[in-house]
Amino acid sequence: MMSSSDSILKQVQFPGDLKKLSELDLIQLSRELRKFIIEEASVNPGHFGASLGVVELTVALHYVYNTPYDKIVWDVGHQAYGHKILTGRKDIFHTNRKLDGISGFPNPAESRYDAFGVGHASTSISAALGLAKSAEIQGLTDRHVVAVIGDGSMTGGLAFEGLNNTGVEKSNLLVILNDNNMAIDPNVGALKEYLLDITTSRTYNKLKNEVWNLLGKISKLGPNYQRLASQLESAVKTAVLQQSNFFEALNFRYFGPVDGHDVVYLTKVLSDMKHIEGPKLLHCITKKGKGFSQAEKDQTTWHRAPGTFDSETGRLHKVGSDEPQPPRFQDVFGHTLVELARRNERIVGITPAMPTGSSLNIMMQKMPERAFDVGIAEQHAVTFSAGLAADGMMPFCNIYSTFMQRAYDQVVHDVALQKLNVVFCLDRAGLVGADGATHHGALDLSYMRAVPNMTVAAPMDEPELRNMMFTAQLPDKGPFTIRYPRGRGVTVDWQQPMQEIPIGKGRRLKSGDEIAILTIGHTGNFASEAIRNLQDQSTSIAHYDMRFLKPLDEELLHEVGKKFKTVLTVEDGTVVGGLGSAVMEFMGEHQYQVRIKKLGIPDRFIDHGKPEELQKLCGFDAEGIAAAVRDLVKPQVFSNAG
Repeated sequence: MMSSSDSILKQVQFPGDLKKLSELDLIQLSRELRKFIIEEASVNPGHFGASLGVVELTVALHYVYNTPYDKIVWDVGHQAYGHKILTGRKDIFHTNRKLDGISGFPNPAESRYDAFGVGHASTSISAALGLAKSAEIQGLTDRHVVAVIGDGSMTGGLAFEGLNNTGVEKSNLLVILNDNNMAIDPNVGALKEYLLDITTSRTYNKLKNEVWNLLGKISKLGPNYQRLASQLESAVKTAVLQQSNFFEALNFRYFGPVDGHDVVYLTKVLSDMKHIEGPKLLHCITKKGKGFSQAEKDQTTWHRAPGTFDSETGRLHKVGSDEPQPPRFQDVFGHTLVELARRNERIVGITPAMPTGSSLNIMMQKMPERAFDVGIAEQHAVTFSAGLAADGMMPFCNIYSTFMQRAYDQVVHDVALQKLNVVFCLDRAGLVGADGATHHGALDLSYMRAVPNMTVAAPMDEPELRNMMFTAQLPDKGPFTIRYPRGRGVTVDWQQPMQEIPIGKGRRLKSGDEIAILTIGHTGNFASEAIRNLQDQSTSIAHYDMRFLKPLDEELLHEVGKKFKTVLTVEDGTVVGGLGSAVMEFMGEHQYQVRIKKLGIPDRFIDHGKPEELQKLCGFDAEGIAAAVRDLVKPQVFSNAG
């Protein structure tokens, strides 16, 4: 055992180094690992509270299991900072979530210790079952597979599907339920109450504690003793008044709840459970943000470090000026929804576990009976909205663009096919930044455009968002998608009355004769900036804000097709099937001889970085648009452009 004055973390590069430590050394290692995460997040903000909450569990897992031969799947991936630090990435962890740095989520392309790529919630059990079944087929009987599911992920339907199938397959799989009662916001739903009952039942915990040590020891002693262990388990099931029957009815052996911050005890528990075959679930109680008082007290704010901060005091560093900032798109959504709901009693709000991020929390505070957080359950959120609409309500279903992908069938079958008046507000559309490929809202323009009966709109700025929301809740508008980015744009005049925008009508922002730039959404601001930067040069540029991808403004497009020989389209979605594709289809169908260049997100997954870095990388920032214009117009026009 090392002395307490020595740094253990400095000597740990890979999990194999943990095997040289005593169990008591793990206590100091856990302290050092937690301190390392706090110090790194203080200067390079990232997902914070969840990783602090699983420090001891992370250390215990890599101490007991033989990774990467044994497989650990993290759900959701923002629990995995400690895992990354202990698996060869400590010295480069300062690049976390930065352009060309390591990902904020587990990524098999980055490390062989990352058994499965994760970013969306509730996937671990299904993936881990696949890994366990693969081991069985290959005859790798000594391989262990563990799924660590937490931060509200058990509220997602996919997690229940995985539990159900695992129980039938009876594979050798351990599910660790990291129960911290939180997603980004506090957990909701009946499962939360069920787990609370388990953790507070004195009868249940007393009986489980009395037999726990026996079960761990007996199971190692041979077939006869294993039968005794099984009999003891059956007795416990009866004695705890069916409190654990939910998991055990699915053929899981349920153990716990245990203290998820007692690293020594966790190593003993995990070591014992390695000898128990079949599906097992270990219920760990942890505290999100453990070891950093501010994160413990305000777990929602500190889910992700809210900017740089003093690692000792928690005081946030001041960023930017004291001048009032324009509201964020999501805040405009939240305040506008309340404003509309006060006028229209049919309006309700729905979100899958993102009330703070989407700003639906504003409505939840002011109209709690008309705003619903349904947990990490995007499919349910959409069909729940459809049910409300089927009886005359006017649901605004707010889901991050990347998460709406999970509910696509429900959008098609339960909403669009029935022509129901559901408004989908897709927050975080476009390139979101440091969360990377799993979170970019790159596909929504294309996949929503493909859905019959769907209106697809994107505001150029926050006042336009208000007008689009007003338009969408008017009678008989049918399925309606409004997508917008995370950032800030212009100041909103809240006294200005909202106005209806004619469906499928764009607008000409600037007249010109030589080249037409067609934009949708906030990329119109980049185009306006590019045009201003080019105004001292003699080309004549027209700028059209399409506003709607579906239906297209055909009158506007006929004007463009007749007048211009060169067109540049700009969007912050994939160039496959989006605005550029729609314009090319229209021009081809009507036999306009137009040269078209598309700017947008290329047909590949884009890694992490600051939004402005990624926009520049993809070529649709103001500088990229200006460069594209130079390439498209006559060379002599820009002979002095450098």
